[in-house]
Amino acid sequence: MKLSHTIYSLLLLVSFTMVAQQTPAPKQQGKITIKNATAHVGNGTVINNATIVINNGKIESIGQMDATAGIVIDATGKHVYPGFIAPTKSLGLIEVEAVRASDDQDEIGDMLPNIRSLIAYNAESKVVESMRPNGVLIGQIAPQGGTISGTSSIVQFDAWNWEDAAIKVDDGIHLHWPNTFRRGRWWAGEPRGFQPNKKYTENVSDITSYIATAKAFGSGKNLATNEAMKAMQGVFNGSKKVYVYADGEKEITDAITQLKESGIKEIVLVGGYEAYKVTPFLKRNNIMVLVQHTHNLPNKHDDDYDLPYKLPILLVDAGLTVALQNSDASNFQTRNLPFYAGQLVGQGVDKEVALQLITGNSAKILGIDNMYGTLEAGKSATLFISEGDALDMRGNILSKAFIDGRDVSLETHQTELWKRYMDKYEGDKK
Repeated sequence: MKLSHTIYSLLLLVSFTMVAQQTPAPKQQGKITIKNATAHVGNGTVINNATIVINNGKIESIGQMDATAGIVIDATGKHVYPGFIAPTKSLGLIEVEAVRASDDQDEIGDMLPNIRSLIAYNAESKVVESMRPNGVLIGQIAPQGGTISGTSSIVQFDAWNWEDAAIKVDDGIHLHWPNTFRRGRWWAGEPRGFQPNKKYTENVSDITSYIATAKAFGSGKNLATNEAMKAMQGVFNGSKKVYVYADGEKEITDAITQLKESGIKEIVLVGGYEAYKVTPFLKRNNIMVLVQHTHNLPNKHDDDYDLPYKLPILLVDAGLTVALQNSDASNFQTRNLPFYAGQLVGQGVDKEVALQLITGNSAKILGIDNMYGTLEAGKSATLFISEGDALDMRGNILSKAFIDGRDVSLETHQTELWKRYMDKYEGDKK
């Protein structure tokens, strides 16, 4: 009996976790006009009393004009934003951290450029659907672990499956650069604190040798099938970017120098904790930065106490193209991305500049700015209407969200539970 009860409980748990999200929104039918809104374009500009006309999934026109085509939404006193973009996250690859069967963000091995995150992406993830009510509508789905984790793709967050979700397929390789220092392993009798990584040079050599082998493979006749080598070819012709994760000053300069010398054309720095120390170097090499999230503690005792909070500002002021990457925060916290941008306003950043760090700049860095990231005629109608300031959790209250012109649901498992128990407790008071 005990065994049967256990099996029944497990089946019940599986059935609960497998319940699908809402049906994805159908393709747009007819025009939609949003009137009298404050439009935050995502490129630093604001259009007051704006009218936005959406047609066939795209923004047909935007500006201060008189237009009433199709369904008309009066957004008087409300704000319209481009959909927020979350780079380098494993959303849809892991559902419950404690349940190994729901974790597809990492594979066994160290050099895995051929591992494609897209085909493991779960479009019906409850974690993914929880992004939409805060305006996070697009994400770069990146694998984790190892030195070369694999290849990412960019998706929108309202789809039947990964094929429908895909915006840009196999956009880049994710490379984790070794650290020059590591923490002492107390269980191995080593002193606590940071210790020099004696294998740093060897680790770097392994990476550069692998890249050189991949480049040589591409210049040959390819008589042998090697999926890992084939997956690397895009970084040499510029069709794929290399997202290199590095934080220390030396690691950053070594990584970019070595990758440039290896023939890598497109490089994006991810993390960049000490990037503010080498901004002229980064600017000279046209390096864009996906900086770690701002709600964090300093890494070192002699760092400024507020360095994580002001790091994006230092890089923006140096003239770099910067976006928020939200590293070190779990997938479940990605929904707070707009509030990480919002706290920069408290640090002195202009509100529209802060917005760019999760919209226009993110789109540019990910290579999707031709269609996403800003509210402009001809671009995808991936946007939302907020009751107030979407970078402030008090104002981030969405009334409508559109992905490619489709009117998507803002209901999630969490909002359903909230309504259910609010009804319960309100009923108990009567």
